[in-house]
Amino acid sequence: MTMAKWQRTAAAVLAAMSMAAMAYAASEPAANPAAGLGTKPASKPTGAPIQLALIEGMSGPFANAGAAVERNLRFGVEQVNAHGGVKLADGAHPFELVVLDSKGGTEEALTQLRAAADRHIGYIMQGNSSAVAAALIGAIDKQNSREPGNRELFLNYSADDPSLTNANCSFWHFRFDAHAGMRMDALADVIQRHKAVKKVYLLNQDYSFGHDVSSLARSTLTTKRPDIAVVGDEFHPIGRVKDFAPYIAKIRASGADAVITGNWGNDLTLLVKAAREQGLDTKFYTFYGNSLGAPAALGDAGVGHVVAVADWHPNAGGAASDAWYGAFRARFPAAQDDYPVLRMPLMIETLAAAMTRAGSADPMAVAKALEGIKFDNGFHASWMRADDHQLIQPLYVMEMDKAGTPGVHFDNEGSGYGFRTVLALPPERTVLPTVCRMKRP
Repeated sequence: MTMAKWQRTAAAVLAAMSMAAMAYAASEPAANPAAGLGTKPASKPTGAPIQLALIEGMSGPFANAGAAVERNLRFGVEQVNAHGGVKLADGAHPFELVVLDSKGGTEEALTQLRAAADRHIGYIMQGNSSAVAAALIGAIDKQNSREPGNRELFLNYSADDPSLTNANCSFWHFRFDAHAGMRMDALADVIQRHKAVKKVYLLNQDYSFGHDVSSLARSTLTTKRPDIAVVGDEFHPIGRVKDFAPYIAKIRASGADAVITGNWGNDLTLLVKAAREQGLDTKFYTFYGNSLGAPAALGDAGVGHVVAVADWHPNAGGAASDAWYGAFRARFPAAQDDYPVLRMPLMIETLAAAMTRAGSADPMAVAKALEGIKFDNGFHASWMRADDHQLIQPLYVMEMDKAGTPGVHFDNEGSGYGFRTVLALPPERTVLPTVCRMKRP
């Protein structure tokens, strides 16, 4: 089958999967998500658009990450709209994505949040900084208390600070990514098997999430690999380091067998590029080693050296997963745009299902409908835990290799490198306890 034909077939399969999954999420749990296969797309929604505000760094050092987020969310919006939009009591409504540039900063993000409130946009999406997410949650809590007629709901696709669904949980916040503790737990399961690892260097961005990764790595290793020595624990300014060669020199001097890092965006790309240039023969256990630009930056040096953890990746396997990936590639065919993040479009589809269940686009009604909602697109089952608003979903730990090797059918962004699954955890294996004591309005 040619690539073009595969992509057309994938798009058709995805269309049916999307409709079936939304029907599943809005119905009783016993519904069959495959039952809608072959269903024709619904007519175009004619109601007033439901606006969703994306507040993200679309300029500045992490602009490439912001652009990738926009593509993934737009893909989800287009899928919902293509299948009839959101079915409410007064008819079918399309989603409309409104992009607001935070320039990667907290103050600018809060300014954009006020702009969204002025426009009465009830749904706020952000993720590329836990510090920004925490500020937005605090501001939304105050906004909703002060103006109950202009409430906002915060949908978090990537801000992984565990406290956001633990001690600092909020009724108005829902996280669709696994938090740092869940990711670290999965990585530690693999490190536990790698007996050659005796010394670990921790290198992270100097903000709340980076500090979480450091403390979680220490505590998790103490439980699962108490024989491992932490030989370095360092933080660097986020988005400001242009040359990581000095850090690579420190890692080499420490004698570390492995590095654990939660770095993302250019901070990850430049780190792994420096490791390649310096010839550092060390295992990297990463949260985002499969992320935007990283595999190309690593090149051959990453093969067998870079391990990452994610909720999904293109080589997760199965016809339904391949079809979804094919549809994404058909929509964004340029190699540099080929960075699918499944949870982002699924967040949009889950939101649509919750609105359909509630029969309303009111943030309060939708929040209640999201609690406990189950969503299954045919290859990725998840549910939103009502206790803390943390999505429970599968996790994959994977290792980098050349495309075409066993288990690596697809590469990342045309780089010639992809990832094979080394550990697949079903949703129930990723559950961690929560200390959330949610105050409900």
